[in-house]
Amino acid sequence: MTAKSMRSFAGGLLAAATLCGIVYFNGPAEATTNNKVEKLSNEEMKDKLTSEGYVIYTEKEWDQLANQAEKKEPAETEKDNGNKEEKVVYRTVLNVSSGMTSIDVGRSLERAKIIDRARTFSNEVEKRGLSNKLKPGIYEVESGMNMDKILSIIFPK
Repeated sequence: MTAKSMRSFAGGLLAAATLCGIVYFNGPAEATTNNKVEKLSNEEMKDKLTSEGYVIYTEKEWDQLANQAEKKEPAETEKDNGNKEEKVVYRTVLNVSSGMTSIDVGRSLERAKIIDRARTFSNEVEKRGLSNKLKPGIYEVESGMNMDKILSIIFPK
């Protein structure tokens, strides 16, 4: 390219950028569409969301609910043959996402106090040949379940 053609090209770019800037800054303040956007008050928004099935909490209400949840005891307790000792049963909702392995699931179950060791869970999955059958999903398990029951829930047939 010659110097003259480069200057012409640069001048064209400058003219195009200037024209775009003029249109942008002098154009309408809002994009005009055929659909009118209705402005809703806070109460109208709450009513509309509630009618759609959503639950609305203020930040203060949400904090109170969170504090109550932290203070609650584990999910349920069971009496052992009439003894005064109570056995604590932990429940959890396990969210298995794409890309998780059996050791990841085991670690989640161990953190939720459903199983004692993640490695034992992973070894059992490998021993039964289930490692390739782990599918994303949401599963509910509890600490009172034996390994067979946990595996049948997480690895449905």
